[in-house]
Amino acid sequence: MAEQYPSITQCAVLATALKILLFPAYKSTDFEVHRNWLAITHSLPVPQWYYENTSEWTLDYPPGFAYFEWLLSQVARYVDPNMLAVEALGYDSWQTIYFQRATVILTEMLLVYSLDRYDVLLEIVEKAFIRSSYVKSSPQSTRQQCYAAALSIMLSPALLIIDHIHFQYNGFLYGILVLSLSAARKESTLILGGLLFAALLCLKHIYLYLAPAYFVYLLRIYCLSPHSMLRVRFGNAIALAFGLLFLFGSMFGPFIYWGQLEQLLTRLFPFARGLCHAYWAPNIWSMYSFTDRLLLLVAPRLGFAVDHSAAQSVTRGLVGDSSFSCLPNVSPKMTFILTLASQVPSLVRLFFQPSWERFVGAITLCGYSSFLFGWHVHEKAILLVIVPFSLLALRDRRYLGAFRPLAVAGHVSLFPLLFTAGEFPVKTVLFKRKPVVLLSKPANVSDEQEVWVVEQTGEVFTTYESYLQRVDFYRQKRFHCEITGHTGLSFFDALQSEVFKNEYYPGETVIVKFEDGGRAPAVLREKSKYPELLRPDGTVERAAFSRYCVSFVNRPDEEAVVHAPHLTRERKTFTKQRLRSFLKKTIEHEAWTGAPWCVKSQIAEDYRITKDIPPHLTYENQMLQRKANLAAKKNDFEGQIVNFHPELHPLKPKGSKGKRSAQDAALLNEAYQRALAADPGFSKIPQAIQQQHIEQLLRTSGGLVHRNGFQPIATKAQSKPPPPPPPPKYPIEDLELTPMRDRATRPALKFLSIDVPKPHPAYEEPSHGILMRSVGPLLETWDTLNVYCEVFQLDSFTFDDYVEALQLTDDTYHCQLLVEIHCAVLKKLVNDVNDKNGQVQVSLPESNLPGNDDSSLADDSVLPSPTPEPEVKPAARTTRSSLAKSEVTELKNGLKNGQLSVREAKIHRAAEMEQSTRSYDWKTRLRKRDFRDGRWVYIIVGLLYQLSGDARRRKSCDDILRQLAPINQEAREETTISQYSLLDINTRVKILEILCMLSLETKAIRNYMEDCNNNMTDFRKERIDMQRKRKAAVEDLRLLHEERKTLQPESKTASPIPELEELDDSRMNGATSTSSSVEVEDQDAVMDTEDEAPHQGRSLRRANDRAAQRQKRLEEEKLRKERAQAEKAKKPSKQEKQYEKVLKKIEEAKEQIREYEEEILVIENDLREADCPRTRVLGKDRFWNRYYWFERNAMPYAGLPDSSTAFAGFANGCLWVQGPDDMERQGFIELCDAENAQYYKAFMMTVPERKMIEEGETHCFNARQWGYYDDPDDLDKLIGWLDSHGVRETKLRKELQAQQDKISTYMVARKTFLESSEEKKIENRETTTRISTRTKTYHDPAGSCRCFAWTNLTAERENGHIHSEPKPPAMNRKQGKAAKKAVEEEGRQTRATNRQGKPLTRQGNRYTF
Repeated sequence: MAEQYPSITQCAVLATALKILLFPAYKSTDFEVHRNWLAITHSLPVPQWYYENTSEWTLDYPPGFAYFEWLLSQVARYVDPNMLAVEALGYDSWQTIYFQRATVILTEMLLVYSLDRYDVLLEIVEKAFIRSSYVKSSPQSTRQQCYAAALSIMLSPALLIIDHIHFQYNGFLYGILVLSLSAARKESTLILGGLLFAALLCLKHIYLYLAPAYFVYLLRIYCLSPHSMLRVRFGNAIALAFGLLFLFGSMFGPFIYWGQLEQLLTRLFPFARGLCHAYWAPNIWSMYSFTDRLLLLVAPRLGFAVDHSAAQSVTRGLVGDSSFSCLPNVSPKMTFILTLASQVPSLVRLFFQPSWERFVGAITLCGYSSFLFGWHVHEKAILLVIVPFSLLALRDRRYLGAFRPLAVAGHVSLFPLLFTAGEFPVKTVLFKRKPVVLLSKPANVSDEQEVWVVEQTGEVFTTYESYLQRVDFYRQKRFHCEITGHTGLSFFDALQSEVFKNEYYPGETVIVKFEDGGRAPAVLREKSKYPELLRPDGTVERAAFSRYCVSFVNRPDEEAVVHAPHLTRERKTFTKQRLRSFLKKTIEHEAWTGAPWCVKSQIAEDYRITKDIPPHLTYENQMLQRKANLAAKKNDFEGQIVNFHPELHPLKPKGSKGKRSAQDAALLNEAYQRALAADPGFSKIPQAIQQQHIEQLLRTSGGLVHRNGFQPIATKAQSKPPPPPPPPKYPIEDLELTPMRDRATRPALKFLSIDVPKPHPAYEEPSHGILMRSVGPLLETWDTLNVYCEVFQLDSFTFDDYVEALQLTDDTYHCQLLVEIHCAVLKKLVNDVNDKNGQVQVSLPESNLPGNDDSSLADDSVLPSPTPEPEVKPAARTTRSSLAKSEVTELKNGLKNGQLSVREAKIHRAAEMEQSTRSYDWKTRLRKRDFRDGRWVYIIVGLLYQLSGDARRRKSCDDILRQLAPINQEAREETTISQYSLLDINTRVKILEILCMLSLETKAIRNYMEDCNNNMTDFRKERIDMQRKRKAAVEDLRLLHEERKTLQPESKTASPIPELEELDDSRMNGATSTSSSVEVEDQDAVMDTEDEAPHQGRSLRRANDRAAQRQKRLEEEKLRKERAQAEKAKKPSKQEKQYEKVLKKIEEAKEQIREYEEEILVIENDLREADCPRTRVLGKDRFWNRYYWFERNAMPYAGLPDSSTAFAGFANGCLWVQGPDDMERQGFIELCDAENAQYYKAFMMTVPERKMIEEGETHCFNARQWGYYDDPDDLDKLIGWLDSHGVRETKLRKELQAQQDKISTYMVARKTFLESSEEKKIENRETTTRISTRTKTYHDPAGSCRCFAWTNLTAERENGHIHSEPKPPAMNRKQGKAAKKAVEEEGRQTRATNRQGKPLTRQGNRYTF
C-alpha cells in the first residue's frame, strides 16, 4: 500500500504511542487471570495445568494458548520473577503491568501484518473480485476501500477497550483469523487457511462458532470437485485430514495420553456458569431476561405462577446457574439448536454457491448467530461479527448500511467495561457526535417583551445572556457537515453547507427508502412544495414540506409519490479521478490561450445555465488587452522628472496629517525652479505629468508665495535629447523582434497532398490523390488507432503503411490492415451478443427508418407522384437496375418541375438497404460480428445512415452514402462492397474519422484513459522516489571522494581514481624513480663490501674467522632487509587497506547511481507512453505554426515491439507542421489596416509579407494545411532558423533540441526502410516480368505494397482469431492448449522474422472487404 498515506505501518506506530499512554489505565480481573496463567505454566508441570485451582481464575483456554503463556513466562522471569508465583494473588507491580501490556502491543503486530497481507492478496486477485463487487471502478478505488477496511479493524475502538484497557490478547488472534481469510482467497493456499483456523481453535475455542462456515467452504471448494458435488478429490481431502490430525494431535495429544481430556473439556465448556455473563451481551437472552423481569412485576395481577427463588438469579446480573421467575428456563442444548438453526441458511447458500465473499458473509452470520443465541456469551464476542464484517462493509452499500448501526451498537455495548472516572474521556471521544437540537420557542412571551432571535435557526431568547451563550456555542469550530464530511466548521458554516440536504430537484437521481427497509434508485419527475400554515395565535398548524413524484430506474413503468424523509442521495466516494472525470464531461473551452472554461451546451441546456461569456473574457477583448500591454511597454516617457531628490522625503509635523503649509509649498517650488535652471541633467517625463504636479503644488499652497519680495524663478528647461530606451528583456513577443533580412529562411516543407498551398515551388514527388483537407484526419485517425491499439486489439502500424492501405483500389488481394482497423473500431461501438446483450456503447440519433407496414416499404422504394393513382409498385427487395434508372429520371423531372425540394430528393439507397434487412439490421450484424466477405461495409452503411439523422453529421454522412449506396444501382450488399473498393482515400479517411470519433465516447476508451491517468500518478511517484535516491547516492559519492582524498597515500600507484589520474600518474612516476635509485645504491654498497679483500698485513690469530663472521653478518642483514621489504610489499598498511575499501565503495556508489539513472529513464519512458489523453504539441513558431512529433507521447517510438511490422523500426518518422488556426491568424497575422500601418512603420513590412519572406517558398496558411520534415538536415536547419529571443520559438527550440536525437534517429530509420522497400519493389517487378504462367502473370502483393506484410498478431494472441474472422468453435482443454501453443510459436517465429528484416507475405484469392 505504498501509494496510501498514511500507511498501515505509520498508523500502527501512532496507535502504539496512544496505547503506551494507556499503561496506567484501569485493568480488569482479566489482568489477574493472565498473570495467574503465567504463574501456572511457569511453575507447574504440564499435567497439572488444568487441575490447579489456587486462584478462582483457573486455566480455561485450549492448550495452544497455555503454550503461548509458557513462552511469555520465559521472558517474564527476567522482568519480575515475583509475578510467576502461583500464590501471589492480585500481584500487580509496575514491572508486571508494563510487561503484560507491552506483550499485548507486541503480539498485536501480527494483526498489522495480516491486514497489510490482506491488501496484498486483494490486489493479486482483484479481477475476480470486481465481478461481484459494488464498486466496478479502477484498481485505485479498490485499494482505497481495502485500506479503509484495514484501518477500521486495526484502529477498532473495541480492540482498544478490550485489549489495552480491560486487558486481553485478542489482537493477534484476530490477526491469525484475517490471515486465514486471506489465504482462503486462492485455491492454492486454501489448505493453509484451514490449518491457520485450526491453529486458532487451539488458541481460543470461542472461534468454534465460525467452524461450520470453514467446514462447508473447505468441503465444497477443496475436497469436492467444482464440476460435480458427488466427486471427491481424495488427494486434497487426505492432505487436509493429515494436517488437522497433526495439528490437533500435537496440541491435545499429551492430555489425551494422560487421561485428562474430560477435565480439559470441563474447563473449556463451563456450562455451570449460567446463560448470561455478568456483563450482559446485548443478545436475545438479555431481552429474554428483561422480559422475565417485567413479567415478575405484573404476574401476580395476571395470575401467572412465579418462582420467587429465581428472583436473585442471573437476571440480577450475577454469574451462576440461570433460572427465570415466569418464563421457561433455557438449557445449553436449546441454545445450541437455535444457534445451528440460524446458521443453516447461510451455510446452505455457501455450499451451493461457493465464493470467497459468501464465505466471509457466512462467517459473519455464524458469529452473529452465536452472539445472539449462544450460551454464556461475553459482550466481547461482538468482535466475531464486526471484524469479518469490516472486510465486506465497503464492498456494497447495502452491507455498509447494516454495518454502521451494528458497529456503533456493538462498540457502545462495551462501554460498561470502562466504569471508572479515568476512562470517561475515552468513552466521550469514541461516542458518535449527535446533531444539534434546536431550542423550542419560549411560552408566554408578550408582544411588548424584548427578545433576542438567532436569525439562522429561528430560536428566541428572553435574556441577552442566554442568547450570547447560544451564539457563542454556534460560533465554535467544533461542528461538521453531514453532507460533505468537512470538520472544524462553525454551526452556521455547517448549516450553510447542508442547505441541500433535504431538498431534491427534478431530474436528480435519488434513493427511495421503503418502510420495510428496502431501497431502490429513482429519478425525480416533479416536485410540489407546501408552505407552513399558522394558526391565529401564531402556533404552527402544519409544517412546510415537499412532495415528490419519482420514477423507478429498474421499473420505468412504475411511479410513486413520496415525501422528503423517504428520499436520500447516494454518497459516492470522492476521488481525484471522479472529479477529473466530472470536469471532463461537463466543461470545455476554446483553443486559445486564456480561454474561459464554459459548461457544455447539453449540460447548460438541461440545467438552464447561461453560456454568455463576460465581455472582459471574450477573445476580442483579451487580444486588445494583450496588444495594449505590449504597446504600453514600448512607449517612451517624455518630459521632466519632478522628484529630483527621491531619497529625501518631507517630514510631517505631529498632528499635521500630511497637509503641507503654504510656506513649505513655496519653498519647494522655489527649490524646484532653481534646480531646473542649475542642473540640466534631470530626466524627462511627459509634459502632462509635469503640469499636473505643478497644479497639485498650487492647490496645496493656495498659489505661489513671494519669498523676500522676489518673484519665483521661472526658467525654461534646457532641451536635451531623451535617453535611449532600455534594452528589451528577452524573450519577448516573436513578431516584435526586428526582422533579419539577410537571414536564412525556414527549410522547405514537404506536402502529402496534391493541392499544395500557394505559392509553392514545383513539386516533383508523385501525388496519391490525397487532398489537403484529408491530411489532418489521416494523422488523427492513425494516431488514435495506434495510441489505443491495446483497446482495439490491433498491432501497431506505420503511417506509410496506413496511407498505402487506404489507397488500395485493386480487389484482387486481401489487405488485412484495411479490414482489421474497420472491424476493430466497429466492435467497440456495440458489444458482443453475449456481452450485456449487445449493448450499444455510443449515443446515436433515432433511426430514420419508417414503420414496418408494407405500404411504407413500397413508398420508400419508389418516389411518390403528385397525383396518386392506384399503381402496382414493386417492393424494395425486387428493385432492378431499370427501375433505378426510371427513378433517376423521375427525380430529375421532379426537381426540374419544382415538385420536389432538394432535401426531399433521394440521394442514396441506404434507407432501402436497411429496410430490406430490417430483421437483420446493422446492429444485429455487429452484435454477431458478421464481418466476413466484406459485410463490415454494409454495417458501416447502416451506421452512417442512422448518424445522418444528426444535423451536424448529415452532410458528411450523405456524401459517403452517396458513393457507397448510389441511387443508380441496386440496393444490395454486393453493391456496397464493390463500391467501397472504388472509394478514394479522402472518402475512406472520412469514414474512419467518424468511427474513431464515436469510439472515443465508449466506456472502453474512457476506462483506458482513466487507467493511464492512474498509472501516470504512480510513475510520477516512482520517479520522485528514484530521484531522491539518486540525489542521496550522489551525496554519498561526494562524501566518499572527500574520504578518499584524506586516505590517499602519497606513493599510491594502484587503482587511481578517474578524477585524479593525471595527478596520480606524476606521483607514480616520481615514486618509481626514487625507489629504483635507492635499490641501485644498496646494491653498489653490497658489491663494494663483497669485493673487499682481507687485510694482507700481519695476520692475527682468528683473523680469517672474524672476516668470515663479518661476511656472514652482512649476508644475514641483506637477507633480513629483503624479507622485510617483501613482507612490507605483501602486507599493505592499515591506511592503504582503508583506501582500497573506499575506492571499492566509490565504484559501488557510481554503479548504484547508474542504476538509478537507468531506472529514471525507464520510468520517464513509461510516463511518456501512458500520456494518452491528448497529442502533445512541441511548440509554435513566430507565425503560430504548430509542430507535432506524434511519437512524443502515448506510444512507443517505433511502435509495439511485438508488432508484425516492428522490423520497420519507426512509427511515423516525420515532424509535422500545422498552420495557425483562425483566431491566431486573425489576431496576429491578418491585422486590420491601422495595425498593419503601425507594424509597417516599425519594421518596413507587414506581418503577412514577413511570413512570405522568412518562411521561404512553402507555407501553411490555416489549421487545415499540413506539411512535414523527414530529413535530419532540415531539422537541424529548422532549429537554426528559430530565434531564441522570442517567447514561442524559445520554447519550441528548446523542445526540438531535447528531442532532436530521437527524431533524427527515426527519420533515418524511415528513410532507410522506404529505400530498401523501393529496391525490393524494383526487384519484384523485374522478377515478375520473367515469371509467368499460361494464362496470367504472377503478382506478389507483399512485393508491390508494404502494407500486405502487416498481420494482426495481437488479436490472434488474445482472441485466437483476427477481428474479421468468426470466432472458432469451442475446443476441449487439450485442443485449446495445443492451439494456444501453436499461436504463440507462430507469433514468436513471425516476430523473429520481422527483426531480421524479412517482410511477410499474405496472399488471398480475392480482395474481400
